[in-house]
Amino acid sequence: MKSIKIRTKLMEGNTQIRMLISHPMEHGRREHEVTGEIIPMKYIQELTVKHNDEIIVNTQLGAGISKDPYFSFMLKGGDVGDNIQVTWKDNLGNMDSLVQKIK
Repeated sequence: MKSIKIRTKLMEGNTQIRMLISHPMEHGRREHEVTGEIIPMKYIQELTVKHNDEIIVNTQLGAGISKDPYFSFMLKGGDVGDNIQVTWKDNLGNMDSLVQKIK
């Protein structure tokens, strides 16, 4: 099962891109409720968004972002059938990617 959900919407010549990523985003200071042990850091470090293989967003994230982060932004242009690809990589080397066509 993919950890990424992408929604796109054409709006007056622009494309609204919304994405939800299922990820625990642990900052490394929280204690486990039962054992009391510190839960290790696990957060998305890099997020990349491409429009038809052209990078439109490439950002470095940190541990301060909440669990299951949601991102939204506008792309100038875009057409029905164009590809939007979202890829993330976390500090432990885990990664996921999803390609979806603009509807």
